[in-house]
Amino acid sequence: MQKPSRIRSKKLEIVQLADGTAKARVLAVDDDERNLLAIQEVLAPIAEVVAVQSGEDALRCLLKHDFAVILLDVLMPGLDGYDTAALIRQREQSKRTPLIFLTAISKEDAHMLRGYDAGAVDYVFKPFDPIMLRSKVAVFVELHEKTLEIQRKAIAEQALLAKALQAEKSKLEADRSLRNAEERQEAILGSLPVCFHARAAEPPFAARFVTKGVERLTGFPPERLTSEPRFGLSRVHPDDLPKVREALLAAKTTGSYTCEFRWQCADGKYRIFLDQGILSKNTEGRRPEILGTLLDVTERRELEDQLLKSQRLDAIGKLTGGLAHDFNNLLAAILSGLGLLERHATLDEQAKQIVDLTRRSAKQGAELVTRMLAFSRRQNLKPAPVRLSTLGDTMNGLVAPVLGGMIRFEWKIGSSAWPAHVDAGQLELALMNLVFNARDAMPSGGTIIVHAQNRTIETTSEDLTPGDYVVIIVKDTGSGIPQDILAKVVEPFFTTKPVGKGTGLGLSTVYGFVKQSGGSLRIDSTVGRGTAMELWLPRSIEQPAGDVAEPDVERIDSGKELPSILLIDDSSVLRQLTAQSLRHRGFEVTCAAGGAEALAIIEQAPYDFDVIVTDFAMPLVSGVEVIRFARNLRSGWPAVIITGYADADAIADRPSDVPLLNKPFREKDLIESIFHVIAHASEKAIKTG
Repeated sequence: MQKPSRIRSKKLEIVQLADGTAKARVLAVDDDERNLLAIQEVLAPIAEVVAVQSGEDALRCLLKHDFAVILLDVLMPGLDGYDTAALIRQREQSKRTPLIFLTAISKEDAHMLRGYDAGAVDYVFKPFDPIMLRSKVAVFVELHEKTLEIQRKAIAEQALLAKALQAEKSKLEADRSLRNAEERQEAILGSLPVCFHARAAEPPFAARFVTKGVERLTGFPPERLTSEPRFGLSRVHPDDLPKVREALLAAKTTGSYTCEFRWQCADGKYRIFLDQGILSKNTEGRRPEILGTLLDVTERRELEDQLLKSQRLDAIGKLTGGLAHDFNNLLAAILSGLGLLERHATLDEQAKQIVDLTRRSAKQGAELVTRMLAFSRRQNLKPAPVRLSTLGDTMNGLVAPVLGGMIRFEWKIGSSAWPAHVDAGQLELALMNLVFNARDAMPSGGTIIVHAQNRTIETTSEDLTPGDYVVIIVKDTGSGIPQDILAKVVEPFFTTKPVGKGTGLGLSTVYGFVKQSGGSLRIDSTVGRGTAMELWLPRSIEQPAGDVAEPDVERIDSGKELPSILLIDDSSVLRQLTAQSLRHRGFEVTCAAGGAEALAIIEQAPYDFDVIVTDFAMPLVSGVEVIRFARNLRSGWPAVIITGYADADAIADRPSDVPLLNKPFREKDLIESIFHVIAHASEKAIKTG
């Protein structure tokens, strides 16, 4: 029986040599302890020998380590060498490890062939020659070390290749990210109304670098500006060129500049640019440059101009509204006084002429107030369906005779034109203004044509909402309007006529009228060829009513009892004159100097008056408040409101059955309104009774 082994397996870690390489391992398997000691002594200089005494121990070692060569005894108890070799060859990790059989058996061919079949590469016969054993093992140790070195180099090269690939991948990703960032930045800059540039600091301030954004702003590519030194300044508006030169020259002293100017783009139109920049430092012998940004501020300036214009129009409107009330009261008093004077006094021809001239002047004053209110869009319009073809007789009768023999007037609006929803009287006034303006633009004669078109707006535009419109076009063959003043012609008091020849309110009142009517005024004009004024008016969805005969209020049945009237007005002169005029017609009139006094009278005697005639705007209590208080005491009390001026929103809050009469009013219109509200109240009472 085999003695217990006194050989302990050495530590299995690979021994590191002085040069840093690993010492190869050799597995020696022999049940004879003496043979193992001899093998260790012989192979120690070239390898680390791991000695075991059985095939089972050998297999356990192979599970933990790789070996350069295995020395395997043929005859051993348990697993012999042949069986151990077969098991070694079955294992993937060790099947290529060289096997050298150690044997003391004879060198018979059959015996050796069995060893080679089991996987042996060589035989060493006991007792073995140390030199032969070392030389045979050294060959496989060296081969193993070379293989390991090749593997290490391959791993190192693979790692270097992986690092190189990773570096290349990182570089590609960085390049891709950079391109994406540049494209994103270029897209962002391209979407802004701005470009960056560098130019020479000396005249003519030639452009040296311009970003692509300049093409979006101006229509010119960057190369056009950089290839022609004088191109940039050559496109600046002549009126703005001196200040641009001055600002750029000053940059050498101040270090920066800011200027705003008009620049002619590729389409021939001028746009407004804000140019800002600094003077670069003179480094490395280079000449200083002006570095800056060009910003398109055209839309911003247009919005600012619109805001200023709106604020100016609003201020004029408020001023006009404030003056209209008092001024109309004065005019109403003058006209009422003239009417009473004619009825109560005997006038010779000269006095009658003076009265007529005075009345005409007062009416002109009333018309002037109406025109100012029309411009400020604060007049009280009475829109209704208007068939435009019916205006032909009026225009031919009123306008054509005063145009003169050198002007030909043609009215070409037929029945195919849609009806318009406008105030007919204000439309006639607007058309007369346009025709007279056209006449003044043709001092040597020409043609004025008025025609109409039916148009539909599909999408919201700058000045019109979607819908159906009828467009009245007043076209002349006159001198035309220069483009630089085209936007100003609708401003109040702006006129190109000589002093004393125009008020500057004609087109402004037309503009105010069409805007308040829900339309627009568009002007197309060419200098030397004429002007076309387009009145865009909303189409009426209702058809115009037939002509209604006006009642003759001059004839009042003397046998009929006339209604009693409560007259309320804070203007004492107008109140007295209106009361006298009504009393002269046979009406019974009670006067109140304001709303508060009227409330006291109504409360004391709610059934003493048939009709309330009240001013709208009065201190403390307005005319609408008076009517509402009265109708709380007596339902449906007939009432008429008279006003010198009232805000459209405020006056719209009055009861729907209360008519509005603007001052100065005709006596005939006031009496008509009184009879109308009485008749309406009677009809309502019959229906509800």
